[in-house]
Amino acid sequence: MTDTTANRHTDTPPDLPQWIAARTDAELIKAMSLRPDLTAPPPASLAVLAGRAEQRRSILHTADTLDTLALTVLEILAVEEAYERPVTRATLLAVVAKRALAKSVDRALAQLRERLLVWGDAAGFRISPAAADAVPWRIGRVLDPVDNLTEASITAALAELGDGERNLLDTLARSSPTGRTRDAAPGTPPDRPVQKLLAKGLLIWLDEQTVELPVQVGQILRGEPMSDPRSLAEPTLDTSTHSLADVDAAAAGEALELGRHCVAIIEALSTAPAPALKAGGLGVRELRKITKATGLDDDRVSVLVELLAAAHLISSGTPDPVPASDNGDDYWAPTPAVDAWLAAAPAARWHTLAAAWLEVPRAPWVIGMRDPNDKPIAALSEEVRSPAAPRDRRMILELLAELGSGHAAQPADLARTLAWRRPRWSGRFGVTPVGHVLAEATALGIVGRGAMSTPGRSLLHDGNAEADMRAALPEPIDYVLVQADLTLVAPGPLEPDLQDRIELVADVESAGAATMYRISDTSLRRALDVGLSASELHALFATHSRTPVPQALTYLIDDVARRHGRLRAGVAASFVRCEDPALLAEVMASPAAESLALRALAPTVAISQAPLAEVLTVLAGAGFAPAGEDSSGTIVDLRARGSRVSARRPRQAFRTPAVPTEEQLGSLVRGMRAADRAAGNGGAVVRADGSRASSTATMTLLQTAAKVKRSVSIGYVDAQGVATHRIVDPISIGGGQLDAFDPATGGVRRFTLHRITSVALVE
Repeated sequence: MTDTTANRHTDTPPDLPQWIAARTDAELIKAMSLRPDLTAPPPASLAVLAGRAEQRRSILHTADTLDTLALTVLEILAVEEAYERPVTRATLLAVVAKRALAKSVDRALAQLRERLLVWGDAAGFRISPAAADAVPWRIGRVLDPVDNLTEASITAALAELGDGERNLLDTLARSSPTGRTRDAAPGTPPDRPVQKLLAKGLLIWLDEQTVELPVQVGQILRGEPMSDPRSLAEPTLDTSTHSLADVDAAAAGEALELGRHCVAIIEALSTAPAPALKAGGLGVRELRKITKATGLDDDRVSVLVELLAAAHLISSGTPDPVPASDNGDDYWAPTPAVDAWLAAAPAARWHTLAAAWLEVPRAPWVIGMRDPNDKPIAALSEEVRSPAAPRDRRMILELLAELGSGHAAQPADLARTLAWRRPRWSGRFGVTPVGHVLAEATALGIVGRGAMSTPGRSLLHDGNAEADMRAALPEPIDYVLVQADLTLVAPGPLEPDLQDRIELVADVESAGAATMYRISDTSLRRALDVGLSASELHALFATHSRTPVPQALTYLIDDVARRHGRLRAGVAASFVRCEDPALLAEVMASPAAESLALRALAPTVAISQAPLAEVLTVLAGAGFAPAGEDSSGTIVDLRARGSRVSARRPRQAFRTPAVPTEEQLGSLVRGMRAADRAAGNGGAVVRADGSRASSTATMTLLQTAAKVKRSVSIGYVDAQGVATHRIVDPISIGGGQLDAFDPATGGVRRFTLHRITSVALVE
């Protein structure tokens, strides 16, 4: 059944239930897949489905997925009062003929019809009254005369404003663009701020008490790219092109840096767990301690701790072992999962972090900004939480992926296109948030040189991202270049075993595509402390250096090894022994002996009540070079393993509503049709005596009465069980409630639907 102009002004029931009943099963399945909220809980009949489709909340939710063209069509239908009478296709085309092709309008109408936001055909389209609320701008804007605002003219006009006029515009730009003021009335002195702004075209006059800030002016004031708010064609993206090899190489370099920096933060938190704020975040002072320990900047650390928490590699709780300064509060520290992550290959490490970022319901880029109380937002705090962040990230990256391999675009251009595609979400797709998301994606190696990398594209589309990153990373090498100034260079990523040994004997000075290390007394002692001998150190450099080993390095290794271990400490609670009585006597005469409470048992042996690790630390700090040994005299590795804390169960990330399968929806459609046949005539018939034939019939009749503004007689049982009959004028139905005007009381009353026992139209 279709709408015709013959029934425009009749009191026939609204035709959405009938129109839905006339749809094919495939069309109904499509509608419910696009609007999954209509199926929860499963509607009992098609009339119930129609009632839900007209509910304001469901309409607004569905409108979030519409682009500017579709919402403009909805606006025109609202202007033409399609909620009261049918509007023809010709009427629509007459409004947009100069700004959109007929084919584009037809595609928009098809989108609206398949979502049940518009029904009917070219002879007459209808909408629900609530559909106008879905338009995110002033209804009627489409009819405004074309303006001649340009970025240059707006900028020049703004430069001429005084403080009063500029403050007024800034207020409208930050809040609602529509403002009410008496200064809009004709006859107001022209020197008033509102009149000055109207004269310059920086405000639009709506009526004697209302003005509106043009969209373009608001964009300039907020520092956003200027766009035509009424354009019905999607903006064209200006792109630059890079070779895919360059994009993947840049992404691989970022992935290596990401892994190295995350390891540094993990080590810092292992050594010194950071106290958590009472609200659960990480304080500025603690964040700066991490930046000092790692050599990274605050912004980088803020993002990476969020990333590590998202991957469950750090968490807050009571660490093991408990810090000496523990006061019962929680601490941020690595979780047990970090050990497996540290042992994984670089590509696997990257995949863990990148996959966590893509799905985490948080926006790390807001860290450091001011909250409503003018306090800086702390890392890992609740203020960083953003349930829709995963969906927004995916939309930004999907748009970038659409451009093709190696194609990059500027954040401003991407923001403009996203705002056109999702105008109801335009606030979330400004230049600032889009730019920050792309910066985070670049730091993760998902984006390289402004374009989607191969691993990033696989991650976004559920491919084998880890394998793609493994292919993008340079092949590990098994050699270094030792230089005369006691530095060594790794011209690429080292094989894991070699990297562990090099990091043991040397300290990183700079990293990137090539990593530079510095060899020193301290780094060599670190290697000797864990059991390496001088001969093993000589063999390490001789085997893996592509350049001759400098004589200075050979002498340094021999000198450090000769001094290392002459003084030995063991477990007794601790003991210290030395083959040289003079050296032990020197130790006993030092301040370290008093702090450790050393007591000499023999010229070459002393004992202490302090733990072995503390004895080694204090003696090393006093200028000695002790080595730890076990009961057999073998040197033991006493490096601290760091604190660990159990990972807390993460909060549920944002998820789009589950869409039932086509088979489930088909079964649901068959069930609704069967229920309507059982009720008779699609479930929309009420018995002649006005008694309730079914809950579906009650809903249908009340919705009909509300739309055609007819009074109804209802039977109602109140909470005390008292049954009454009354005549009311239905206003709206939803949420299990009927709002209606009651002439007996002269006011609006609310009735619970399940307490209504009968309904009949009043003739």
